[in-house]
Amino acid sequence: MKITKTKIIATIGPSTNKYKSLQDLHAAGMNVARINMSHASQADAATVIKLINKLNKNQAELYGPVGTLLDTQGPEIRTGINQSDIDLKTGDIVNLTIRDDIDVETSSIKINYKGLIKSVAKGSKISIDNGLLNFKVLAKDNENLKCKVIDGGTLGSKRHVNLPGVRVDLPSITKKDRKDINFGIEHNVTFIALSFVRSAQDVLNLRSILKRKKSSIKIIAKIENQEGLDNIHEITKAADIVMVARGDLGIETDLADLPNIQRRIMYATAKWGRRSIVATHLLESMIHNPTPTRAEVTDVANAIYEGADAVMLSGETSIGKYPIQCIKMLKKIASKTEHFRTLGYEKFLQDNSDWQNIAKGARDLAERINADGIIVITRSGQTANVVSNTKPFRMPVYAFTNSRNTFLHLSLIGGMKPYYIKSITNQSLTIEKMKTILLASQKSKKSLKFVLIAGIYSASHTDSIQIIAT
Repeated sequence: MKITKTKIIATIGPSTNKYKSLQDLHAAGMNVARINMSHASQADAATVIKLINKLNKNQAELYGPVGTLLDTQGPEIRTGINQSDIDLKTGDIVNLTIRDDIDVETSSIKINYKGLIKSVAKGSKISIDNGLLNFKVLAKDNENLKCKVIDGGTLGSKRHVNLPGVRVDLPSITKKDRKDINFGIEHNVTFIALSFVRSAQDVLNLRSILKRKKSSIKIIAKIENQEGLDNIHEITKAADIVMVARGDLGIETDLADLPNIQRRIMYATAKWGRRSIVATHLLESMIHNPTPTRAEVTDVANAIYEGADAVMLSGETSIGKYPIQCIKMLKKIASKTEHFRTLGYEKFLQDNSDWQNIAKGARDLAERINADGIIVITRSGQTANVVSNTKPFRMPVYAFTNSRNTFLHLSLIGGMKPYYIKSITNQSLTIEKMKTILLASQKSKKSLKFVLIAGIYSASHTDSIQIIAT
C-alpha cells in the first residue's frame, strides 16, 4: 500500500460499525477510528473498541495500527423534545424559553441552558441545527427570548444551539463527559478529544484526570468558538493535538473568515510542535454521491499544504453511502498533494532544543543525499514527534517502537509509517531487523539508503544520526 504522510480519521457509525466494514476502511487507508459520544452510547463505543482491537491484532502488521479516538460531547446546548417537527418561516416571531413546562405553548422552543436569558442581549443572533435555522433576539424577560426567524426551516427535537460571540457558562467537562472519559480510560482508547476547549485550563483539567488514572491517552483539543481561538497558543501548548473543528467554528465565528482562522490554528500547531487535525465537511457531498465536488478536493489539498497531520471524516463514513470511496479519495488527494512543500509554518517552530535541532539535521541530511527515507527508533514517541515537526519534504519516515501504546499513538503523527518490534535494546540487531522489514516492504529496490535517528542508545546523543544502507 502506498505510504502517504497525511493520516485519515474515520468516524464510525451505522454505515461502518461492522467488522467487515472496518477491515475495508483500514485496508483503504483509515489510521484512526473516531467514536462520537454525542451520538454513540457507551455500549456502542465498547463494541467498536472491541472490533478495532481485533483489527489491530489481525491487520496492523499489513496496514499499520488503528488508533481509537473517543470524542466527548462537551458543554452542548440543545433544543427540547418536540411532539412533532416545527415548521418555522422566515419572519415568524417565536419564543425561545428556558421554562421546564412540559406543555409550553406551540410558539415556544425549549432550550436546555438556564443561562440563556442572561447570556444574550437584544439584537443577538442565535443559530440552531448547525446554522440552518437563525434567529434575532427582539426582547427578553426572565424566562423567554422573543425572537424573529431570520432563516426558516423545519426544527426537529434536540437540535444543537449556538450562541455566536457569547461565553457559555458551562463546565468544560460535563458530568456526561466525565463518565465517558472514565469509560475511555477503562477501555484504553488511544486519544480523547475534548470539545469546546476555551482555555488551557480545560486541557489541564482533563490531563489531571488522566494523570490520576495513570493513563497515557493523548489529548486532542477541539477549537470550536471564538474564545478557544483567542487562547489558541496557550491551548496548543497544553494539548498533544489540536483539531480545527470547523462545524461549530464556522457558526461561532465569521464563516467568511474560516479559511484564515484555520490557518491561524495550523500556524499555532506548527509553532509549538503539536499535531493537527482538520475536520468537518471535507467530503460532505460524498455522504450521498460517489465522487466529491471540485471545491472539496481543493479544500482537502489546502489542509495538507497547511501541514495537517490528519484529516477527519464525520458523516461521510458514519452514515454515508460511500465510506470506503471517501477514504480512498482522501488517500488519492494526499498522494498527489504531498509532493509539494507545505506553506512553511514549520520554520516558526519555537523548540530550539538539542534534540529538535538533531531532527532538523536528520531531515536536511536525508534530503541532501536523496535518501529513501528517515528511520526513527522511539520508545515514547517523542523522537517521532520532533521529526514530524520538521515536515520532511518528499521523504517517508519509518518509525519503529517496542511499545504497543506508542505504536497506536503513531497512528496520528503525520509522516510516520509505524512498525512494532518486540525489542530495540540492541542497536546492531535492531538495525538488521529494520533492514529486513524495509527491504521486504520495497521489493522493487535491491538496495536502500536511510538516515537513522534514535534517542535511546546514547545519553549524549553522539550516535543519534547515522546513514545506513541495505
